Amino acid sequence: MSDPSTIIRNASEERPFTIKDIIAPLLAVIIGTFMVLLDSTVVNVAVPTLVQYFDSPLHTIQWSIAAYTLALSAVIPLAGWMSDKFQPKRVFLISIGLFTIGSVLCAFAQTAEQLITFRVIQGMGGGMVSPIGMAMVYRLAPPDKRGSIIGMFGIPLLLAPALGPVISGWLIEFVSWQWIFLINLPIGVIGLFVGLKHLPLFPGKEAPSLDIVGMILGPLAFAMITFGVSEGGVDWTSAKTLSGLIIGGIALILFIWSCLRQEQPLLELRAFKSVDFTRGIIISWIMQTAMYGSALLFPLLLQQIRDFTPLTTGLILLPQAVGSMIFMPMAGKLFDRVGARPPLLAGMTLMTIALFTMSFVRTDTSLALIMGVLFLMGSGMGLSMMSLNTHVLNATPKNLVSRVTPLTSASQQVIASFAVAGFTGYLSSQMTSNLPSNPVGTNVLESHAASFADTFFLAACIACIGLVLSFFLRKPKLTTDN
Repeated sequence: MSDPSTIIRNASEERPFTIKDIIAPLLAVIIGTFMVLLDSTVVNVAVPTLVQYFDSPLHTIQWSIAAYTLALSAVIPLAGWMSDKFQPKRVFLISIGLFTIGSVLCAFAQTAEQLITFRVIQGMGGGMVSPIGMAMVYRLAPPDKRGSIIGMFGIPLLLAPALGPVISGWLIEFVSWQWIFLINLPIGVIGLFVGLKHLPLFPGKEAPSLDIVGMILGPLAFAMITFGVSEGGVDWTSAKTLSGLIIGGIALILFIWSCLRQEQPLLELRAFKSVDFTRGIIISWIMQTAMYGSALLFPLLLQQIRDFTPLTTGLILLPQAVGSMIFMPMAGKLFDRVGARPPLLAGMTLMTIALFTMSFVRTDTSLALIMGVLFLMGSGMGLSMMSLNTHVLNATPKNLVSRVTPLTSASQQVIASFAVAGFTGYLSSQMTSNLPSNPVGTNVLESHAASFADTFFLAACIACIGLVLSFFLRKPKLTTDN
């Protein structure tokens, strides 16, 4: 049987290239990527239901999100090595299979601890799907058509966050929470079938040496620091908090030391020698902390304080995705004209205003105001993320560009886990401290609303720090090597 990539290449030599030439393999990549990205948003709406179903505190259930993102961060840096060692098609299909199996296991979880464990399996599968899929699309597309084809690949990046909360809400309300995971079974099977049949076998490469020490120290450091941050939201002086932070801190120092000594480290930390890169990625981390931390607060607020159903909650969250979809393309055009700072300042300003507005939330805050705030959040995210991501790539030392994507992608997932753990821990502690001495009816709701307001205020302060730092962002110096 002929290699599909050879067929595509020969066909393109005989006649002009059309999208039909690669639509089947492109569809396989889009299905897999869409499934993974969809799952990153569906669980947020389900958290109140999971708290009730497993009779577990929010402090525990949030680990179903944090553990997933940590697993993603652990395997993302391995994507390139795995592709070179075992061929991209094989690794891509195994990743989809592992993600699908993890999804089914999540649906049959009997305890919160089982759900968290199965979410780790999901994350280990999902972490490699997007980077390997993007690399395959890049290799399939002719150089003069890559922009438009990679733009098509970006469809799931925009649609999944918008559809995730709505699909999740509908399934939870009218079927059961288990189906937010079981829905991945038919999607995964279709993705495997299409991929097995249509994805080409790219020529193999010699795999570089694998940073085993980094593989051990990195996940250990990030997991323990996340645990420490989570416990710190309740009590920063507790034995659990201090143990997590100390062990995680030591592991992180050893991980950094190991990465700087390796010729081909798990994460390319030498990129931080660029001042512009460092400024950009620090602002990115601050923005993502405010963004990911608040993303979980909105569904909790709408269901626990306002008593909206999961489906209604998903629909209320739509303005955030709409704002992001409108302003992300605009940010790209603005970046080309004026650089990163103007759209970033606009985006961070919108996010800061939105979060400060939510710091005044009460039980009777109008739904129109909340939806307006969500639109501002999404608009700010669209303006900021596109500008920052492009700036960070432009500021990367040219000899490290090919190795910096795993660093930025993995660090984003680590920051997401920190944010989710820290904000839920802080919210839980505020709910305990704000509880009235005579906990009856409305008094409890008002105290809980005040706890959400306090947590949104924390997120607003973090966003404000990012806004201030954005003023110091400068256009990277164009050099051949840094």
